[in-house]
Amino acid sequence: MKRRHLLTGPATIGVIWALSACGAVDTGAGSGGGSTDGDTTAAQELPASCSDDIPFLAVALPNLTNPYYVAMKQGFEDAGKEQGFTVEVQIADDDDANQLSQVQSMLQKKPCALALNPVKSEPAAALVKAANDAGVPVFVVNVGVDPDALQAQGGHIVQYLGADNAEGGKQSAEQVLADFGADAELTIGFVTEPDETPTQQRDQGFEDAIAADPNAKVVARVDGNVKPDDSLRATTEMLSGNPDINVIFASTGPAAYGALQALGSNSTVKVYGFCAAETALTDQYPGCVAQEPEAYGADVVQQVRDYVDGKEVQPEVLKSLKEFTTGQTPGPGEVG
Repeated sequence: MKRRHLLTGPATIGVIWALSACGAVDTGAGSGGGSTDGDTTAAQELPASCSDDIPFLAVALPNLTNPYYVAMKQGFEDAGKEQGFTVEVQIADDDDANQLSQVQSMLQKKPCALALNPVKSEPAAALVKAANDAGVPVFVVNVGVDPDALQAQGGHIVQYLGADNAEGGKQSAEQVLADFGADAELTIGFVTEPDETPTQQRDQGFEDAIAADPNAKVVARVDGNVKPDDSLRATTEMLSGNPDINVIFASTGPAAYGALQALGSNSTVKVYGFCAAETALTDQYPGCVAQEPEAYGADVVQQVRDYVDGKEVQPEVLKSLKEFTTGQTPGPGEVG
């Protein structure tokens, strides 16, 4: 039996607002064409395939080089079995066009729902619109869809689920202040990723909280591209141009790993931020916060199950982060 779910205007716009308020980059998507019909109040009818004995759940992830996504894939697959779904996971190898092609291919198989972790926030709007046009509800996880691009496309999602990224940035800043002192001279460099909404939120959370120290200043921001090798190279270049940096905020796990590799054992620069996979916390790496991506995958499957069963789901679900300090080591699946 099909059920209809009304994506109310306030609920859907609330998601867009929530993501927008967290500092999405203006990518110019608003003038980029596509539908501008503002279809944010569409009534969504469940696909007929949701009534199958074992419904098909399509999952799109960016890569499996980052342990984060290895853990998330496991969460989707294990929970899918428990919740009675056939789960297909496609890996885009960090290529937006590849992810669009994969999503389009899975949509042709008429899934009950699409779980989407975008490669990048702005191009993801086209994926959401493709799913909307196919009548497939979209659950976004971890990386938000750029709100301007989504509105320009006239797209809508059912739910965003991910870490409370702004709070994670704030937690990192508070650890820095606890370690250095409330009025310490802090010269800070960011190893981040400017094209994803989660890292923008983390950076803003850190910067807002570190402002409590009047002697703290951010002097550089480099793009680590959520890859260890890129982060190593970007950190090396950042330190070459800013030798006074004494604190690095790494807004992703691969950024933290790459930054540590760039420093070497004799450096006095300290790295904080989102946890590198299974990397011990040391005097040089005194604090990090971690997500639990395997749990996120399982949580999204549960949300899809609830939605299919006609239960109310929230438009946004933000998860708290675990904190680690010197002497501790995040376990498998506890990563940034």
